[in-house]
Amino acid sequence: MTAQLGDLASLVAGQLSGDSTIPISGAAVLAQAKAGEITLADSDPFLSQLGNTSASAAIVPRDAQTDALPCIAVENVHNAFATIVEHFRPRRKQGLAGVSPAATVDPSVNVQADVTIHPGATVGAGVSLGARCEIHSGAAIMAGTQLGEDVIVFPNAVLYEDTVVGSRVLIHASAVIGAFGFGYQIENGKHQRSPQLGFVQLGDDVEVGAGTTIDRGTYGPTVIGEGTKIDNQVMIGHNCQIGRHNIICSQVGVAGSASTGDYVILAGQAGVRDHVTLGDRVRVGAKSGVMNDVPADTTMIGSPAMKEREFFYQAVHQRRLPNMHKQLKSIQRFIDEMESS
Repeated sequence: MTAQLGDLASLVAGQLSGDSTIPISGAAVLAQAKAGEITLADSDPFLSQLGNTSASAAIVPRDAQTDALPCIAVENVHNAFATIVEHFRPRRKQGLAGVSPAATVDPSVNVQADVTIHPGATVGAGVSLGARCEIHSGAAIMAGTQLGEDVIVFPNAVLYEDTVVGSRVLIHASAVIGAFGFGYQIENGKHQRSPQLGFVQLGDDVEVGAGTTIDRGTYGPTVIGEGTKIDNQVMIGHNCQIGRHNIICSQVGVAGSASTGDYVILAGQAGVRDHVTLGDRVRVGAKSGVMNDVPADTTMIGSPAMKEREFFYQAVHQRRLPNMHKQLKSIQRFIDEMESS
């Protein structure tokens, strides 16, 4: 597929600087772009590299100052570039509509308009699938689960019974929603599982990454708020109450009954202790371990996690420890000499 640069400018409503007839056959990031392709530069460091790229054109911000390449200036570089990438690499059609005869679907399932269920998927009794839902091969939707509209469940994901899912939710491959929480009581010297009678509730526009697990509540729901995006291989324990529009990065672990406010960010491999509450807009750095409640608008770093200012204050002094050790030994020798004399 080939398009003229002027046509791409019209596609993204951008302002063209350069020859509109330049043929463009693809799109690639700056380090990988070849002749005949269009790339993007969203900030000064990348704009300065345009003179060294093999690309034939670039998407740049409206206020960019460059004459290294023919450019299309836009308000949002990444949105425009994504539109052009999709133009050259349109989404693949699945080639299936409706319910495959090779899927296992209970007769009691409530299927709304334009639902697609792929071969090998399993949908249990009393499940409700909203309009335009798509259930991929190997996915298992267990009894009583309710899906809103435009939900996509990718291959081999499992939704345990009575899971409640809002609209426009993405559940990626091998995610497990609603498994039993890790709660036990000792009876007669043995670990006995605590009641696991709750469920999981995912709000509208939630995304759950591949291999992520979200445990059901003990009696009520584990809740993931509207618009929250969860990366791959995240663990969220039973009874957690995750707020709206959180960003939870890969390998984060949130222990049972913890809660977060809105717009919280948990960076990769961060851990949150059970029954801890994080306020709105809290940010937790990578590999940090949160042990206590955190008020709103606070950045926490380290393990155990502490406020950002305190963490860097300690880090500076830790770097000084070798010299301080030498000074201490010198002072001790001086004291020893004074005492011996």
